[in-house]
Amino acid sequence: MKLIVRIKHIAVVVATMIATSSCLDKLPQSAIPLDEAMQTYNDAEQTVTGIYAMMKSNALWSGYLTLLPDIQTDLVYAVDGYSNTYGNHWQWDIRSTNSEVESVYASLYGIISNCNFFLERIDGIIAKQTDDQKITILEQYTGEVYTIRALCYSELIKLFCKAYDPATAKDELGVVLRKTYSQKEESVRASLYDSYEFVLSDLAKAEDILDPAYDGYSSPYMTQAVAHALHARVALYMQDWDVAIEYAGKVINQESNMYSLSAANVAYTSTMSFFDYMWNYDLATETIWQVGFTTTSMGGALGQVFLNFTTDYTYYYPDYVPAQWALDLYGSGDMRYNSYFATLTTGYDHALTWPLLIKYYGNQDFIGYYIYHVTMPKPFRLAEQYLIRAEAYCRKAAPDFSAASKDLSTLRASRFSGGGGAVSLNASNFIEEIANERVRELFMEGHRLQDIKRWGKLYRNGEGFTRKPQTNSLSEGSSLSIKADDVRFVWPIPQHELEAPGSQVLPNESNN
Repeated sequence: MKLIVRIKHIAVVVATMIATSSCLDKLPQSAIPLDEAMQTYNDAEQTVTGIYAMMKSNALWSGYLTLLPDIQTDLVYAVDGYSNTYGNHWQWDIRSTNSEVESVYASLYGIISNCNFFLERIDGIIAKQTDDQKITILEQYTGEVYTIRALCYSELIKLFCKAYDPATAKDELGVVLRKTYSQKEESVRASLYDSYEFVLSDLAKAEDILDPAYDGYSSPYMTQAVAHALHARVALYMQDWDVAIEYAGKVINQESNMYSLSAANVAYTSTMSFFDYMWNYDLATETIWQVGFTTTSMGGALGQVFLNFTTDYTYYYPDYVPAQWALDLYGSGDMRYNSYFATLTTGYDHALTWPLLIKYYGNQDFIGYYIYHVTMPKPFRLAEQYLIRAEAYCRKAAPDFSAASKDLSTLRASRFSGGGGAVSLNASNFIEEIANERVRELFMEGHRLQDIKRWGKLYRNGEGFTRKPQTNSLSEGSSLSIKADDVRFVWPIPQHELEAPGSQVLPNESNN
């Protein structure tokens, strides 16, 4: 694996944000005149560094973008006495003025704006270079930025648009596509079809540019493998089963054998497995991309609302605890259970004793600096690629249940004691089996809301989910029943975007 020299410490981020009335109009600025910005190799490097710094925001993968979709569904319950953190999403009172929704929207478009700034200027910088090594690095940066822009748009589409149906996608609302930095563009939503086509176009450019020699596990940077993993996920969402199989296969069967599942049933140290080590130290052969943190440069604390140990450094005061039905999915021998959950007594007056989520307890090296509950987000893991390919095999016009069973069994063999966990899929059980496995594997990684939305009537005949009160769960929200076609599965476009001067952005049905 090659390593690109990066700026290790970010003292000044050239690409910052200026306050305007619309997220779509937020542009990078620097201390020098705009038309003189990003002129040199070092300028380009600093701009890319700034983009990666923006990706650490707690509105994104280290916070809202990861947690809110799963808190909104049926994976966790608010505890009586909780701090009301994320309470609107828990209770499905999701409005166009919700601060978390606004933050996710603004942060993603802010990164997109910086990507546009870079892409608009990078060709001129490359043209002036005479050093072949610098040209190679700048080209790699360009591929990374295309991947980042594709990822940000894919997240916007996932949250703020309906599930993709090939038969209707050209008639459904997508997102506002900002393709350039300096040119005036209308604030109007493209179709859902065109929105995804733009993502695919960016991925095609990235995959052509990125050198697979730079692929590496636990990478904090975008690589060709990341682009392939995103391509597989997008294809799954677009119901393009053959392409999902193809691109997931590019990652699973990579020629360099760079990635492999981190076994929960193989000891890495005397106290933890390879799987444990992935969550405790943010290093694993199955992590394709993670948001890179250091003890002096990090994002949000994913584990805070599940533990809140820092309230008094003695007891845990979780805002949310795992749903009993989800805990019951982990069968005998499934070693993920002890990696993800630990039965602890809370510090509340009711002294709830419950399996708390410790998956995000925090990087052990960070804890040595009294930084708690901070884990590097892992938006792309090899495990998801097995799940993507297995589902796509099952949903083809001519399903291949044998191949799907093999993929699911391979994943489970790395998670069960004794390498067990083999499963056989067929036409009557595949969606329930895959849905349950996605919960077991991807618990609180931000996939559940999109999964229920995109499966629609295929999953439990469209019944969505029903919460049933459990011990010391908050009464408000513990009995919600939400069908898969509920318009609130699509987040509302922030109100200030709808009302910004010159805006032609149309609202979603869920706006209120």
